[in-house]
Amino acid sequence: MNGILPLWKPSGLTSHDCVVKVRKIAGTKKVGHTGTLDPDVEGVLPLCIGQATKLVPFLTDTQKTYEAVVSLGTATETEDATGEVIAEAEVPSLSDRDIQNVLKTFTGEITQVPPMYSAVKVGGRRLYEYAREGIEVERPERQVTIHELAWSERLSENTFKIRVLCSKGTYIRTLCADIGKALGLPAHMKSLKRLGTGDFQEKDCVRLEDLNKEIIKETLLPMQRAVPHLPEWKVSEKEAAMIKNGERFYVPEGWVSGNIHSAVFENEILALYQDHPEKEGIIKPLRVLVSNE
Repeated sequence: MNGILPLWKPSGLTSHDCVVKVRKIAGTKKVGHTGTLDPDVEGVLPLCIGQATKLVPFLTDTQKTYEAVVSLGTATETEDATGEVIAEAEVPSLSDRDIQNVLKTFTGEITQVPPMYSAVKVGGRRLYEYAREGIEVERPERQVTIHELAWSERLSENTFKIRVLCSKGTYIRTLCADIGKALGLPAHMKSLKRLGTGDFQEKDCVRLEDLNKEIIKETLLPMQRAVPHLPEWKVSEKEAAMIKNGERFYVPEGWVSGNIHSAVFENEILALYQDHPEKEGIIKPLRVLVSNE
């Protein structure tokens, strides 16, 4: 059983909880998730099964689509609805246009400071470990890209919904808090859904409560769905047999130097290849996903 299971993670479970449940249902330990979702967040969580677990780092690196609700007037220590309130302010009358104009300033490459309640490591420890001990440490700034930030709807005087297409590593709760700051107000993320990860969308997903072994087999998507962003190297039958043995090759026609390529034979991904770091004109396997065994 090798492929991608597009799971809709329910709120109330960690990403690892989902992995454990699918391991039991599928009858295999080779299951890995492709980007942690907080327990209170629901949404698209592609799981890699079997040989597809070798592709986890490449699927994690893809763009994400989120739907979030921004709540104005209160800031929390965690920047979401689970934390203690640390600041409050009366929310003045703001038009939809006022908010939309501020949203425009957050598109493109922006700088974020990870929240204290996050898994980012500083000095060998997770930030949330410091936070739980009441220790404030300097947090490194990071550059992330907001490809799209769209106004969705006004829910109340103090809350509104946004849709975000962003690069990996983006903290949506920090984005919500920063939108509030740009409006001159404390704010936090009231709720969050992940609507897409790379090539996987909500419409592709199955629910955890519906799963059994047969449904997993029927739903499992081919491994190449994990890496549509990588250029393809279409190989011959002879080359396919050599790839299964982990062979190196001279740079093939159409190869784009500096890129990782997926080696594909008859619409099946066999391996990922890259430039040899020491031998010019040679390519070598980065991950071999099938073998002659």
